[in-house]
Amino acid sequence: MGTVTTKDGTTIFYKDWGAKTAQPIVFHHGWPLTADDWDNQMMFFLLHGYRVIAHDRRGHGRSTQTDTGNEMDTYAADVAALTDHLDLRNAIHVGHSTGGGEVAHYVARARAGRVAKAVLIGAVPPIMLKTPANPGGLPIEVFDGFRAALVANRAQFFRDVPAGPFYGFNRPGAKVSEGLIDNWWRQGMMGGAKAHYDCIKAFSETDFTEDLKAIEVPVLIMHGEDDQIVPIADSAQLAIKLVKKGTLKTYPGLPHGMASTHPDVVNADLLAFFKA
Repeated sequence: MGTVTTKDGTTIFYKDWGAKTAQPIVFHHGWPLTADDWDNQMMFFLLHGYRVIAHDRRGHGRSTQTDTGNEMDTYAADVAALTDHLDLRNAIHVGHSTGGGEVAHYVARARAGRVAKAVLIGAVPPIMLKTPANPGGLPIEVFDGFRAALVANRAQFFRDVPAGPFYGFNRPGAKVSEGLIDNWWRQGMMGGAKAHYDCIKAFSETDFTEDLKAIEVPVLIMHGEDDQIVPIADSAQLAIKLVKKGTLKTYPGLPHGMASTHPDVVNADLLAFFKA
């Protein structure tokens, strides 16, 4: 475990496991979670000989509960500070949901030699919000509803999301894991309400179109076809058209949180991409 302090004095918590000579994989979590959301993947790839790293985004988990800088430019700068601190080279960056936007924003700006490949899982790019240029997006009222629920009763909101659409536990016949729901709530409640509030704008309104176009390394885009949080038609199916070296893999019936509900499927496909 370690921390790095950014230029504005924010402390970013991170985990760094494995041989420092091994190829690094950096995991970027979704809103409003933490590095802990990647426990399964980190253990899997650690046991496969990789160096695995995951950080808590500013305002989340064990990092500083910032009331400023909770937007994509600063998130990407924080990642750059972390990768510079650890002197990571030839790294693979894997992002889920909001973390996928963070990956796109960082990788598009990373210095030569820092990044080998990128993976976007259930990720928000190109842009979630419905706009004249993105008519298939979600209306602003959806995200206003998130903000209102967070302010009114964050603890209840952070139960309802994982118990319902995040893991697809609201679907008929779903095998519900109370442990996953509890762990989602635990991670969410570790962070700061202001940062989580601001991050809703960051993940919904940031336009990653130019980031995706700028990425030069191979990109794997993975998305559950029953993703109720980030609908596939307005995310992965558009993002794959923008990246230069992209591969799209979709998963019938799988939810937004498929890396937790189906880690065996996700990990095997990640490993194949890393080794390709």
